[in-house]
Amino acid sequence: MAKPRDNRAWFLVLPVVLLVAFSALIPVMTVVNYSVQDTFGNNQFFWNGTGWFRELLDPSTDLGGRFFDALWRTLLFSTLCLLIEIPLGIAVALVLPRRGWGVAAALVVLALPLLIPWNVVGTIWQVFARRDIGMLGAAVNGLGIDFNYAQVPLHAWITVVLMDVWHWTSLVVLLCYAGLRAIPDAYYQAARVDGAGAWAVFRAIQLPKMQRVLTIAVLLRFMDSFMIYTEPFVVTGGGPGNATTFLSIDLVKIALGQFDLGKAAAMSIVYNLIILSVCWVFFATTTRGQGEAGR
Repeated sequence: MAKPRDNRAWFLVLPVVLLVAFSALIPVMTVVNYSVQDTFGNNQFFWNGTGWFRELLDPSTDLGGRFFDALWRTLLFSTLCLLIEIPLGIAVALVLPRRGWGVAAALVVLALPLLIPWNVVGTIWQVFARRDIGMLGAAVNGLGIDFNYAQVPLHAWITVVLMDVWHWTSLVVLLCYAGLRAIPDAYYQAARVDGAGAWAVFRAIQLPKMQRVLTIAVLLRFMDSFMIYTEPFVVTGGGPGNATTFLSIDLVKIALGQFDLGKAAAMSIVYNLIILSVCWVFFATTTRGQGEAGR
């Protein structure tokens, strides 16, 4: 006979759920309200309907061209970060010690970049990459390369990508390390009996067993890198020109710099929908693949 379920525990978390839903619902309703209105100032609004959305999704308009330019830059930045941080995180996790005092020391050192506030990370790299007093900038210029992230777009991109890799690769390492530690020793013992090499063990045992944590790592890193604002804004301010003006930076410029609340609200809604859609597609694809592989 099946044991009856006691659902009274839901009443204990219901107040928290209602509080979170309420605190999230009000900002969303405000943004949606602004996205369908326009204003001439003095807190006077008039109905604009879907006008901002039509203009935003039309690349031939100024707003649409600006939006799609920032979108491609943001997608490129997220892609570069994922292509570097995921393989690098896996490689570092594989060489970390499994036993002894070195485990705690390595994990503490890896966690240090994650504890630094985002604006401090931007300030660190703003100084670190300077050509006159920064260690990175001075070292690169000492090799005969005229490195100047404030004037050369390619150098600005290299700086912000390296900054993100330094800041967030540790998260991927920690997740992958947790996945590796969860693999039973019996798998490794069977691999040694079969005479499997390191590459065969990684391909047949470690990588498949890390798929779930890698899914989490990719989703977290995509969302973080796609929504990044503070670090590149502190380092480059979106420059030189608009070279590192990502969607988040452009959104703030429109909302606070130009005070175009309707345009900014429409952009923020589309921005959020893009993030949710990409994450849903990726998660659904990977979980479906894992389910078919487990059959």
